[in-house]
Amino acid sequence: MRLTAPSRAPSLEMTDIYDQPVIIGSGQRRTLLCFFRDAACPFCNFRIYELTNQHEGLAKLGLDIVAVFSSSRDEVKRFVARQRRPFMVIADPDSRAHELYGIERSFWRKLRAMLTRIPTLLKGMRIVGMAGLNTNNLMPADFLIDEQGRIVEAYYGSDAGDHIPFERVELFVARGLLKRQT
Repeated sequence: MRLTAPSRAPSLEMTDIYDQPVIIGSGQRRTLLCFFRDAACPFCNFRIYELTNQHEGLAKLGLDIVAVFSSSRDEVKRFVARQRRPFMVIADPDSRAHELYGIERSFWRKLRAMLTRIPTLLKGMRIVGMAGLNTNNLMPADFLIDEQGRIVEAYYGSDAGDHIPFERVELFVARGLLKRQT
């Protein structure tokens, strides 16, 4: 079942792929919580590339980024973390966190992305190679969570390559800065 805003973010206590603790829903900092398909997903890897490029500016404004993959730690390290990422990356091989946040599955929406997002698919395939053709049917989802642990926006991807636009993330961060200044 999809989560909606405004609601309390379900609590997650996990460790990232480097054994660092990650706690979601405790309400410490503004967070972009990103749920990805599996580690070999070309769309996911291209989005990780985009998040890596945007991270420095977003982090300076007080935003934490947490990326959760429905893959083993070894697979995440092989595909996503070949280079160390500046944000937390979590392996969720049993999809426990994905289920808690209502992440959906759809073969047809995966196929739609492959047919309509060809440039992104090709860019992602350059990152993961042929392994990108054998991925699961999970759909991506992104959650903007405020300092009180509330979901401000829940964005469920319409297809396998659909993520929250960066403009919405930037607006979320800007509202947080304004709130702190008043």
